[in-house]
Amino acid sequence: MLDKLNPAQREAVLTLTGPLLVLAGAGTGKTRVVTTRIAKLINNGTPPDRILAVTFTRKAANEMLERANNLLPKKRSRSKGQSRPQISTFHSLCVKVLRRHISRLDYPPKFVICDRSDQESEARAALREIRCPDQSLRPGDMLAIVGGWKSRSIEPAKAATVAETDREHLAAAAYRRYQKNLKTKGMVDFDDLLLLVQKLFAKFPAVRRDEANRFDHVLIDEYQDTNQSQYQIVKGLAMGHRNLCVVGDDDQSIYGWRGAEVEHILRFQRDWPDATVVRLEENYRSTAAILGYANTLIAFNRLRHEKVLRPARAGGQRPRVMQLPDETVEAQKVVADIQQQLSQPGVAARDFAILFRTNEQPRIFETELRRAKLPYVLLGSMSFFDRKEVRDLVAYLKVIENPNDEASLLRIINTPARSIGASTVKRLVEAATSRGGHIWELLAKGEQQKLLAPAAAHAVSQFHHLIVALQENIGNHTLADFVSLVIDKTGYRRELNRLYPDPNDRESRTASLEEIVNAAANYQQQAREPSLRDFLDDIALGNRDSTEDKENQLQNNAIALMTMHSAKGLEFPYVYLVGLEEGILPHKRSVEAEGDAIDEERRLCYVGVTRAQDALTLSFALTRRKWGKPRETIPSRFLYEMTGQAENGRAKRAAASG
Repeated sequence: MLDKLNPAQREAVLTLTGPLLVLAGAGTGKTRVVTTRIAKLINNGTPPDRILAVTFTRKAANEMLERANNLLPKKRSRSKGQSRPQISTFHSLCVKVLRRHISRLDYPPKFVICDRSDQESEARAALREIRCPDQSLRPGDMLAIVGGWKSRSIEPAKAATVAETDREHLAAAAYRRYQKNLKTKGMVDFDDLLLLVQKLFAKFPAVRRDEANRFDHVLIDEYQDTNQSQYQIVKGLAMGHRNLCVVGDDDQSIYGWRGAEVEHILRFQRDWPDATVVRLEENYRSTAAILGYANTLIAFNRLRHEKVLRPARAGGQRPRVMQLPDETVEAQKVVADIQQQLSQPGVAARDFAILFRTNEQPRIFETELRRAKLPYVLLGSMSFFDRKEVRDLVAYLKVIENPNDEASLLRIINTPARSIGASTVKRLVEAATSRGGHIWELLAKGEQQKLLAPAAAHAVSQFHHLIVALQENIGNHTLADFVSLVIDKTGYRRELNRLYPDPNDRESRTASLEEIVNAAANYQQQAREPSLRDFLDDIALGNRDSTEDKENQLQNNAIALMTMHSAKGLEFPYVYLVGLEEGILPHKRSVEAEGDAIDEERRLCYVGVTRAQDALTLSFALTRRKWGKPRETIPSRFLYEMTGQAENGRAKRAAASG
């Protein structure tokens, strides 16, 4: 088993007792070390069922178990009576613990794990109980706030003390009702699985000892992604035997926004002073040229374990930096470059990945890839064109272009809310159906006055006048300005402000509207005879179904479009990091916050760079459209850092040693 390991990997595998921190840089064979170590423990006499290995995804857990079994002698791994190591996710481990002990917390042993729909229903009930109006705090927003608290081990009794804004104080009040109602119904949500086990271990030492005594060895994968509850659970399970091996990379800690705390891996040696530390630095994925950029970049982060990725693959072409006039040319150049590469023998579409920071960026790349007739798949999020706010705005444009588009009309007749209820809509549909015509024809003839009560008739007439007024304005504006006019006249932007008090949520949804305005401007610039109808035809092709699992989608021979967050753990021969501009990467929220927020953005960029195996292209636009108007950009500070144009002694040493 040891023959194929390098010296550092071998040291990690052979350190079988005591606390062990394995700092596994990107592409350094982390999974091989973990699985070989499990097999080595078993071969050295540790009963398999006395080994616990925990990771974050079911796929990773299954892969770990399969690879560990493949390393064992065939007779042992195939024996029906042979016990197996417990390899699972954090959440599945916690379910087993709770099934055994949750009655101590006054929950029924046959508790129910509620799904998202159940959660929203209970959140809505809790908000009603505290008489919180919808416009002050929506169920989804409340759950986001409460989920953040739970990931930091903040229970309902303490929530009010950490709440800062009015909305958080409302959430704290609702949190108490929400949690009480769940408990009364014998339900736990996904975050409770961790929080309740942490609570069990803290309140009932005998329970903690009972669970810890089930194992002689504990291994934790992706330790840099642990939140407060997971951190406490790990300590509780390992403090007796102290045979704790954690594997991770602080340089790839990019989930702070969902509760992960990089401090856990940074302070491991303080928590376990006798710990052995092994650094896996030999990278088998990327060329030396790519790793030079990665090492130089990440050295700008001050709070990190010192390590330098060393290439197993010498040479390689220097990463390219493409400076383009605007985001349209950026997309065109990237797609043209991919198209040219695909003409080479042995190169397939699945070899390429376009990585971006925000969910608005891929829209223009989707457009160019469709135009070039290249296969692609958008991973990690729904297609840009499937988002509610985008579909609503497109529905308005469709009704303006063709008011007999009944599906689009029904979608937006009461969006934003204008007092046109379901019974009113039903009566209009029935009347149109009985006459063999369209709803719009009824409105054009003023039939709503006869069919509906005065208030409902007035609301429907106002909607009709709005659409007619917008139709009359089509020829008076550029297409981009007209789309902006539709957003303003319909009151859709005000509706977003009302529905989404969370500034991050509101910003994301507003950015989607802005991107449609930008799409209109780009379309008009390129079309010979631009028209609203042709524009709608152009973007209609973007309505894709992206509900499949990321791993399943990657089985297709298609160019991958995904955020850098979604790309973690993946690798591609050719990688394009696009939109490297201040305000995008690093994101403007992080730029405003500075400090730790910038460090996490730098780690995110580092993750993007280290996805590339053979070729890396970094691109940015000199101007980018904001609400249809070109605005000058500032190149990302990370570009200067990677290319050695920013002063930093640590970065220079990293570049020299790499």
